[in-house]
Amino acid sequence: MKKTRYYSSFEDDFTTNAGQDYTIPESYKYIRGTGFFTNALYYFIALLGAIYLKLHLHLKIVGKEKIKKGENYFIFGNHTQPIGDVFLPALISFPKRFFAIVSPANLGIPILGKLLPFIGAIPLPSSLKAMPRFASALHQRFSEGYPIAVYPEAHVWEYMKDVRPFSDGSFQFPIKENAPVYSFTSTYQKRRFLKRPRMTVFIDGPFYPDNALSSRQSRADLHRRVYNTMTQRAGLSDIEYIAYRPMEKKTF
Repeated sequence: MKKTRYYSSFEDDFTTNAGQDYTIPESYKYIRGTGFFTNALYYFIALLGAIYLKLHLHLKIVGKEKIKKGENYFIFGNHTQPIGDVFLPALISFPKRFFAIVSPANLGIPILGKLLPFIGAIPLPSSLKAMPRFASALHQRFSEGYPIAVYPEAHVWEYMKDVRPFSDGSFQFPIKENAPVYSFTSTYQKRRFLKRPRMTVFIDGPFYPDNALSSRQSRADLHRRVYNTMTQRAGLSDIEYIAYRPMEKKTF
């Protein structure tokens, strides 16, 4: 029997860790080095991640050729793997390094959480006061030529075969940079002899901000195009390895 998880809202979090309540201090150092040591650490961990994705999830990436060589971009994906999604953008952006917007909870993960800022994690601030420093760090990394990865669903729903609704808030960043946007959609297919499905990721785009619209309108338009494309791609999943169902509302 397949596992079933019940949710009360799309904001429910099924994946937690010991440092789930980790918060980002206002003095947090957003810009870390990208010298020899951190680059070596990044590519070593990326290699381990690639091995995990290939052997454990039998990952196949379709459409990577759509990303223009040398182009800098933002890339949005659905969040369906607690470990694999840490490494997936590295395979997509290779040989370039990438940076990613992450939840502060990721930094609370024992051992790995301490390494994440050095291998590309840019955590969302825990207070509005720190938002300008966060936005400045994001702008600096993008200006330096690094792709920026975003998981707009925020929480991991492992093996979820559909794309959950998400806000258009994070689309303000590619609009500010007037940058192309790509999507990557994780889908799951049956395997002949094993219960665990294989993972196929589809890359689509580029999607460009419509500069004829206002900033708010452009954000909503970009969100609509990316979300609709991801939703269509999600239809290529042919297995529901873990089922997600809404909780029944009590009636009195």
